[in-house]
Amino acid sequence: MNVFDLRQRLVSDYARYTKSFIKIADPTILAKVDSELDAGAFWPEPLLQLNPTFQPGRTIDDLVADGNLHRECARIFRIDKTKTDLAGKQLFLHTHQTEGIRKAKENKSYVLTSGTGSGKSLTYIVPIVDHVLQRGSGQGIQAIVVYPMNALANSQDEELGKFLKQGYPEGKPPVRFARYTGQEKGPERDATLQLQAHERVREATRHRAKVRIEPVLPVDILGAYLLLCQSCQDET
Repeated sequence: MNVFDLRQRLVSDYARYTKSFIKIADPTILAKVDSELDAGAFWPEPLLQLNPTFQPGRTIDDLVADGNLHRECARIFRIDKTKTDLAGKQLFLHTHQTEGIRKAKENKSYVLTSGTGSGKSLTYIVPIVDHVLQRGSGQGIQAIVVYPMNALANSQDEELGKFLKQGYPEGKPPVRFARYTGQEKGPERDATLQLQAHERVREATRHRAKVRIEPVLPVDILGAYLLLCQSCQDET
């Protein structure tokens, strides 16, 4: 099989199919449409792009050493953690991530625009986790992250788990988080607490009926919508 011949047959078949729906009476307009179709308007050439290399910044360990982040962040934000290697590897940041984290530490508002896969989420997750650790436990819900899609909230739930659960005893993460998307069922729904039991949760969720949390302790962050709450260090 010749792949180029196959492509040409597919394009030709598609061209005949699409043209069968085109009924234009005006000859000038018809000529223009035919010209555009013959030039490949419906089947353009392949698009090739290169992913940009983002300018390297500092490491999480550097920011901890500089006093910009809580010391526990150096243990939390590691990559490639496994059951046999709980320490993992040092997390290197891009320049835009480093600058975003520093802006947050200065209590300044900032907008970060960057391409997919450039690590935008870390520029708010790191400051939020640091904030919770700095304030300590017993403070209730300290951050709410709103996402436009349930799928994105679910994805971030998994990513947070890699940082906040891996490397720590089961059920004792340094910061507890929960997710509410309205899709929770079974055991997840059974783990829900009534909002009236947590005034801050009730205010943050604007009177939603329930928020899924992890059992035993209230949460700090997460949701389609993410709720991060209190640090559980020093909790029994």
